[in-house]
Amino acid sequence: MRKPYISKQDNINGHIAQIGDLKIYYEELGAGAPLLLLHGFGGCTQNWHPFVPELSKQYRLIIVDLRGHGHSTNPENRFTHRQAADDLFLLLDKLGITRFSAMGMSSGGMTLLHMATSQPLRIEALVLISTTSHFPDQARAIMRRASFATMPEEVVEMYRECAKRGDEQIHQLITQFNEFHQDYDDMNFTAQLLSTIKARTLVVHGDRDRFFPLEIAISIYHAIPDSALWIIPEGEHVPIYNPTIPFIVTVLRFLKSQDCQ
Repeated sequence: MRKPYISKQDNINGHIAQIGDLKIYYEELGAGAPLLLLHGFGGCTQNWHPFVPELSKQYRLIIVDLRGHGHSTNPENRFTHRQAADDLFLLLDKLGITRFSAMGMSSGGMTLLHMATSQPLRIEALVLISTTSHFPDQARAIMRRASFATMPEEVVEMYRECAKRGDEQIHQLITQFNEFHQDYDDMNFTAQLLSTIKARTLVVHGDRDRFFPLEIAISIYHAIPDSALWIIPEGEHVPIYNPTIPFIVTVLRFLKSQDCQ
């Protein structure tokens, strides 16, 4: 990961939606076809801010803090990507959005896999960044021992900036992240299940991802019927912040090609 990873101020376009017993924070900017943007685990809407100026020129952006992240609450103090997907469908229903495109980083992309397989006709296009279909052993080992002492400096900074409720929220998130290492149900996508995805999909993956080896991204690409694969050389986990990577140009070209069909 490379900076800019977060911005230092919240966006003035923020809103709170009551979804059951949750308060879900989201930001809405721009105009046009709706584009849902989802951050990775431990992150928040601010992770997308470096890309907002260009994306908002062409899309109505819906940028969300996943449950328990940023300003969003999580009374159950438990996180699954399946549950996060359900939250988002309820939020989109509340906003009157039936069809949309979406981009997700890491856990955001995993949440989108649940969305795209549970309600496939609602999603027009997907961009999956550093996403996995399951947790391999190398990811489980990182999750099991994760703490501020073992996390890279930029990830520690992200947690501190994004956890709007301070140390207690950080502790809850790291505990939830630790618990992923023993969960074999939430992320368990077979090739057959992935083949039900209807959205045109761009799979974006760094070839040096320490969580999810490149073979997983290739398998996702092969399983989703209408998909493309972008392998970023020397790319680590969520490699889109490297200024030498033409991320915005590439994803806009992909999304606009969808709009032209």
